[in-house]
Amino acid sequence: MLSEPVITIEELGTRYVDIWLSFYDEVTDDALLAHLRSLLSEKELLQETRFHFADDRKRYLVTRALVRSVLSRYAPVHPASWEFCVNAYGRPHLSPAHGDEAQGLRFNVSHTRGLIALGVARDRDLGIDVEHLAVRDIPAGLAERWFTPEEVTELNRTERGRRQEKFFEYWTLKEAYIKARGMGLSIPLNQFSFRYPQPEIVRIAIGPELGDDPAHWAFWHYRPAVSYLLAICAERLDGVATELRIRRCVPTIGDKILALRPLRSSEPEACLYRSQAWISGPSVIDL
Repeated sequence: MLSEPVITIEELGTRYVDIWLSFYDEVTDDALLAHLRSLLSEKELLQETRFHFADDRKRYLVTRALVRSVLSRYAPVHPASWEFCVNAYGRPHLSPAHGDEAQGLRFNVSHTRGLIALGVARDRDLGIDVEHLAVRDIPAGLAERWFTPEEVTELNRTERGRRQEKFFEYWTLKEAYIKARGMGLSIPLNQFSFRYPQPEIVRIAIGPELGDDPAHWAFWHYRPAVSYLLAICAERLDGVATELRIRRCVPTIGDKILALRPLRSSEPEACLYRSQAWISGPSVIDL
């Protein structure tokens, strides 16, 4: 059954960027997994079978079902009916075939061990990156290859016990920015940099060769759970203060708004949507 929209696309475009979080290890019900699989296209179903490890297959399944079901919360399109294209750099976007149904709906998705993050906005570019801080080792020389000299110096000054977290602070922001630009790693990561003039504030500096204005973008950092770091980059709209709404959800089952405060933001006062937590539909877990 098609869900009622969470919010009109018109209001989303002028005010909100919505972030949807799914801890896919919580999706254990076989009937639910079968239902999620029924939403995927033939191509997606084939891709699911190509993953060797069960965790990778499940993460792929829940990711694709999350994208499809969440987009249907904003537009009158059945989750199984969405069609996707990719740009010249491989970034997915909605097919032009949806036309007026989608009305400028944009999305970006990221996943790591245990967590999927999806960002949704209207008529603005956005990028999102989430990392599990404990499951990835940092190869030697990676920072020197991808970071600016200023970032490498700051990373080396960081106490050893917090250096991996500091690395991912830079990495997630960089990933979010290049995904928002829609150009991936064709943008050299060492041609723009981040700094924290205060612990709760982040600023970007962009090299002239990239032809971009730092004032065009807003950034946020969150810790959605102890082991995870989430970065969001969203295009600023003239005269509009962007607010983030963060939801934890099980695709097609239910969701609730989380009152998470950002670790840091590029905004003078980080905007946070505040409301009573709510849930729709029957749930197989305690949201």
